[in-house]
Amino acid sequence: MTEACPITAGLAAVVQSIGGRRSRWRTSYDTVVEIPFRRILSDPAGALFLAGYILTILAANWAITAFGVVPVGFGLMAPAGVYFAGLAFTFRDLTQDALGKRWVLGAIVVGAALSAVLSPQLALASGIAFLFSELLDFAVYTPLRKRNWLTAVFASNIVGLVADSALFLSLAFGNLDFLSGQIVGKVTTTVVAVALLYAFRRYLQRSETEPTSL
Repeated sequence: MTEACPITAGLAAVVQSIGGRRSRWRTSYDTVVEIPFRRILSDPAGALFLAGYILTILAANWAITAFGVVPVGFGLMAPAGVYFAGLAFTFRDLTQDALGKRWVLGAIVVGAALSAVLSPQLALASGIAFLFSELLDFAVYTPLRKRNWLTAVFASNIVGLVADSALFLSLAFGNLDFLSGQIVGKVTTTVVAVALLYAFRRYLQRSETEPTSL
C-alpha cells in the first residue's frame, strides 16, 4: 500500500476545513438573514405590522419636535408623541405574533436610528425606553396570549406604557412632570386600539362561520 503524500493530505485537510467553515457560515446566514427575510416576504400582514411599528416610533419623536407639549384631557399635558407611542405598543404585539421577537427588537433599533435625524436625544431616550418596555412585554404578553389574546395586548400595553413613560421622560426631559399626561394619553390610545382589534377579530370570526351563499 502506497503512503499518501503529506502535501496532498495537508491540502485535503485545508479544503475540508474551509468546506466546514462555509457550511457553518451558511447555516448562520440562513438562521440570521435568509430565513427571517423569507418569513416576512411570505407574511404581508406581518410586514405591515412591522412597518407600522417602525413608523409609529418615528412619528412619536417627530410629533414632539413639531408640536412640543399638548393637552391630553383632564387638565393634563404630555409630549405630542404620546398618541403615536401608545399605538406603537399595539403594533409591537402584532409584530411579535406575526414575525417573532427578533423583528420587534430590530424595529426598535431602526425606529430609533431614523429618529436620530430629528433629534439624537429623543432617539436615544425613546430607543432605551422601548427596549426596556419590550423586556417587560416578554414577561407579560408572551405567557398571557395563550389564554386570551386581547387581554394579553391590553395588559402588556398598560405595563409597558407606564414603564416606558417614566423612563422616557427621565431621559428626554430630566423629570416626570408629564407622567400623568403620558399615561392618560397612552391608555386612551390603547383602549381605542384594543376595541378596534376586538371588533375586527369578531368580524373575521363571523365571516368564517357564516355559510357562503351561492
